Amino acid sequence: MNRLLLLFCIVLFSTCRVDKSTQRYADLTGEWSFSLDTADLGEREKWFAKALQEKVKLPGSTTTNGKGFDISVHTPWTGGIVDSSYFTDTAYAPYRREGNIKVPFWLQPVKYYKGAAWYQKEIRIPDSAYQMGAELFIERVHWESTVWLDSMKLGTENSLSTPHRFLFKGNLSPGRHLITIRVDNRVKSIDVGPNAHSITDHTQSNWNGMIGEISLEPLKKYRIESLQVFPDLSKKSVTVHARIRNMGEPVNASLLLHAIEKGGNKLNDIQQTLTLSNGANEVKIDYPMGNTIKTWDEFNPILYTLVAGLSVDGKSFGYQTDFGMREVAVREKEITLNGRPIFLRGTLESAIFPLTGYPATDVESWAKIINTCKSYGLNHLRFHSWCPPEAAFRAADSLGMYLQIECASWANQGATIGDGKPLDNYIYRESERIVAQYGNHPSFLLMAYGNEPSGKNHVAYLRKFVETWKAKDERRLYTTAAGWPAIAENNYNNIPEPRIQAWGDGLNSIINKQKPRNDYDWRDRIARFDIPTVSHEIGQWCVYPDFKEIKTYTGVMKAKNFEIFQDRLRASGMDSLAEKFLQASGKLQTLCYKADIEAALRTPGFAGFQLLDLHDFPGQGTALVGVLNAFWKDKGYVDGKTYSQFCNSTVPLARFANFIYTNDQLLKVPVEIAHYGPEEKDNVRVKWQIIDEAQHVYATGSLLLNKLRFGNNQTAGVVSMDLKKVKEARKLILQVTLGQYTNQWDFFVFPKTLPRLSDEVYVTARFDQQAKEVLAKGGKVLYSIEKGMLKQDKGGDVALGFSSIFWNTAWTRGQAPVTLGLLCEPHHPAFQYFPTEFHSNWQWWDAITHANAMRLDRINPTLKPIVRVIDDWFTARPLGLVFEANIGKGKLLVSAIDLLTDRQNRPEARQLLYSLGNYMQSSSFAPKTSLQPDEIVQLTE
Repeated sequence: MNRLLLLFCIVLFSTCRVDKSTQRYADLTGEWSFSLDTADLGEREKWFAKALQEKVKLPGSTTTNGKGFDISVHTPWTGGIVDSSYFTDTAYAPYRREGNIKVPFWLQPVKYYKGAAWYQKEIRIPDSAYQMGAELFIERVHWESTVWLDSMKLGTENSLSTPHRFLFKGNLSPGRHLITIRVDNRVKSIDVGPNAHSITDHTQSNWNGMIGEISLEPLKKYRIESLQVFPDLSKKSVTVHARIRNMGEPVNASLLLHAIEKGGNKLNDIQQTLTLSNGANEVKIDYPMGNTIKTWDEFNPILYTLVAGLSVDGKSFGYQTDFGMREVAVREKEITLNGRPIFLRGTLESAIFPLTGYPATDVESWAKIINTCKSYGLNHLRFHSWCPPEAAFRAADSLGMYLQIECASWANQGATIGDGKPLDNYIYRESERIVAQYGNHPSFLLMAYGNEPSGKNHVAYLRKFVETWKAKDERRLYTTAAGWPAIAENNYNNIPEPRIQAWGDGLNSIINKQKPRNDYDWRDRIARFDIPTVSHEIGQWCVYPDFKEIKTYTGVMKAKNFEIFQDRLRASGMDSLAEKFLQASGKLQTLCYKADIEAALRTPGFAGFQLLDLHDFPGQGTALVGVLNAFWKDKGYVDGKTYSQFCNSTVPLARFANFIYTNDQLLKVPVEIAHYGPEEKDNVRVKWQIIDEAQHVYATGSLLLNKLRFGNNQTAGVVSMDLKKVKEARKLILQVTLGQYTNQWDFFVFPKTLPRLSDEVYVTARFDQQAKEVLAKGGKVLYSIEKGMLKQDKGGDVALGFSSIFWNTAWTRGQAPVTLGLLCEPHHPAFQYFPTEFHSNWQWWDAITHANAMRLDRINPTLKPIVRVIDDWFTARPLGLVFEANIGKGKLLVSAIDLLTDRQNRPEARQLLYSLGNYMQSSSFAPKTSLQPDEIVQLTE
């Protein structure tokens, strides 16, 4: 019989591990021998019995070690490619050539390898410390690991979410031994989905390797294998479930427990005598926490350490684990923590680590991410179809961040759940491993199987999944999946409906089709549910690429996609505008996120939202949806201080029935408060003022809120102002302040009546004979093209919308809008009477929805428009709404904005027409480009 036998490991808590300073702990990080196994010959040829010749460093991957193959058009990526034009489109031909391979789908690794790779290390056992055996611990492996000790195969592990552990039972004799590990990152029988962020090249990359702690520890005859802590606030106690293993004969023992407040006092000792039988012993102990317990939440993330000491035969074995005194529950449509309602203000973390291609395993890195999220007003992270390493939980515990953990699957687009495939059993095993490994962490608040499932039986399968976990462990809330299905058995629903732009809405969404306002909410969309609703992946608003970012990709992942887009902008002659495109589109993106987040905060009975995303998502065709880049750095157009005005624990809110007014109207705006702060308050004063950009104050006031309770939809009163005092067109700003929290909204006031333009300018909706005659005589013509009249090849086919691009056009197959807002020069004399910044704001909504974007390159490449449209970075077309030109002796201004139709009901159109007309009457109107009349005639059908 073999002296070394594998005992398949019961999943242990890394937070319950023995203090290594007291053990003969062997750190196995550092140099390992290595070989790729491209032909899958390693097992057959017994590579575990021979010395491998190459060298790598661990923690690391094949890519970080420069192993693998150069990228080619035949690279076997893991991840769906919705837009396959890269492989056929002549525009991509330069990037398909060997030596210049650049892919537009995601960040591109310097090397790529998918398959089996072998890692080998010789270890030296110095003495008899390992006579009971050893545990090999690998914190994170991607993906499947098979281990040999010397020439003996010991088994295989395949968790994507938790450490791989192998227990060697028997005498590991002093001297030299060879550990060989085969790691395989291919999708085999267990298909979690090629786009799951646990494995996909869209995000962290489908890396092959081992990261984090890699160690060997001696086994002891007696050991605590796990401690699970279940807080009970009503009883002021915790129930401790301990699993203790005895590898010998039955023996008497004692277990001593005490808790320590982090940075505080030690609580009382509790001791229990035990008789340990051979094998695993389950022990349950109630531990009183005393009368002065401190609860854990986002405002006061108080942690305790539970210390367990096992005494057997005069020897002691110590373990410990951190935990928090907190209870999460559901009360009608609210999620409560420690009896108080909370509102989840979340974003995704999709395993995006561009320098390494794999997730960080140190607390410091995760603390930086979480602190950044908190500085933008967030209190929640959703881990999209993956589970982070231990360090993320530790950082979240210490900083007060709520986590939604998912069991490593996105069973869609090539995979299904609930249909009897191996994935079905895998999800149960993986969820059990996750809960056993990370279940004590107070930050671990929510759990789902994964993302957006498919399969004919997925509803029944996920119903059982939720029911199983609700019955097994009440320390967190459970939902079927991020996205769907919404079922009665869920603790909460995580669904996409409550947001201002849904997949497929295009130009029919609230923000693109309905006049500018923010008095709506989602109460009708969640009315059918009796449980909390957390909205799924709201936002998805794009911004132009920041090409300055390219040089920051100093690790294994390169932004070759950005290089493609930069080339296209350069080819269109607009590379000098790249930074302006970024900043202008960023301001629009921020406006869109503000609209989305505030709608969620206005909704009574709502439980929270999950953004897609606070930072960029570099995959799925390149989804630049973040106000932060892939490194969690801001891009210069909004910072955390500004963003957290509308995304915070307490947010003043205003319900504008319209953001556009005329000066004969009375402004009346209801003000309310969303409050999920640490405490309720009485007699709260809410102050407000209306100012312009020069800080001139038009009106001030205050409102009294008798009780600032927990929750949203708390009416504070109504702001009112007679707009007669606004004589000229103005952007005004309503600022509402409650204590340290201020929020603000831009709105626009235009004169009800305007002076008549002189007859010096001929205004027409047709480039008719009279227009040609006026120009021939040296006159001035303002040509306002009706929407729908612009020829398709002149820009009539451009799907122009007010909002930013949703997700990106490659992944959505060109879903409208395909533009990123406007760029103009606010000090241009054409805007003397029309208030504007350099970017889109609500006063431009009317213009954009009554316009087509002109293809300037198909009119005259030298044209420099007065109002430019920022095109999709994939196409980088020079687009404009307003340009000027000389026609013979005359001067022409062309507006692709219809300024004439129904203008009696369009104050913005009247004002813009008035401003453009006055500009044309001034000496400043001096076009630099000359065109022929036929070039104008050819614009329309």
